[in-house]
Parts: sequence; C-alpha cells; structure tokens
Amino acid sequence: MTRKLILSSPLLEITISRLCQELIENQIQGIETVILGLQPRGIFLAERIAKELSKHLPETPPIGQLDATFYRDDFRRRDPVSPNSTHIPFIIENKRVILVDDVLATGRMVRAALDAMTAFGRPAKVELCVLIDRIYNRDLPINADYVGKSVNTLSTEKVLVEWTEQGHDADKIWLITHP
Repeated sequence: MTRKLILSSPLLEITISRLCQELIENQIQGIETVILGLQPRGIFLAERIAKELSKHLPETPPIGQLDATFYRDDFRRRDPVSPNSTHIPFIIENKRVILVDDVLATGRMVRAALDAMTAFGRPAKVELCVLIDRIYNRDLPINADYVGKSVNTLSTEKVLVEWTEQGHDADKIWLITHP
C-alpha cells in the first residue's frame, strides 16, 4: 500500500474558502439556503463551510446532518453497518439545500441522500458540494456543483480524508493505492 498526499493545510483552508465564495456567488435571491452534511465524514466539511460562511454573510445558513445508510442500494449486500444520526432541526421545503460530502466517488451515496432527504420536504433546489471528486469512478450520472479538487483515480485506489475533528494531528487528504 502506498500513500500520496493530495491536499493539506494551508491549501485545504484556501480550497474551503473558495468553495464558500462560490456558494455565496450562486445564492438564489429570495430563497433560504440550508446545509446538510452527509454522515459520517461530510459533516466535518459542512461545519467548516458554515464557519467560513459566517465570516462573510450576515446570517449563517442552518446546518444539519443526514444519514443515508438505509437508503443505499447496496445496504443489504454490505457487511453490517451501524447507522449514524440524522439531525435536521429545520424544514427544507422550498429551500436551497447544499448537500456536503468529503468525497464523491460512485454517486451511490448522493443518490441515497436524495432519497433520504425527501422525508424532510421538497427543496426548491439541491446542489452538491464535495471536497474531492474522484472522476472516472462514477456508477451513476451524478456530478458535483462545487468541487474542491478533482482527482483521477483507479478502482484500486481510495481517497482518505483525515480531519482534526476525528483525532488526527492535522487535516490531510491521501490517495491510497492497493497493489
């Protein structure tokens, strides 16, 4: 197994700041924006985005956590998993929802998240924001609206995002190759 560093501080902070500027530029007049971090690792990026947006907006968009474990099409085929919590303390009906995840790979998790989200209302618009887009890996025709960095990957490679919130010494994103 080999590890190649893709992104770390301070470039990671600059990337998150750029994503926030794009989110601000694409605001829809008259429609409230809310942020949903996809469990488990998308919540760390969502919290960072909300914190950065609070520096530039008079009102920070509400943030929630969405777990789509039971909505995955491979749920019964995978090893037993323990679901994470869903916490959405607001209505998403007629709002601009920014779905946030750390890595976009096959698109299956995003499809599951869209299904899970319908239990909370029908948004006016849904946009996807990811830190890493693993291009050439998609199973479904899903693309992100906001991308921190695109990475060419093979099926034998994995992207690992390490956040300080998870107990790591520093924020780092690795490309891991299995022989």
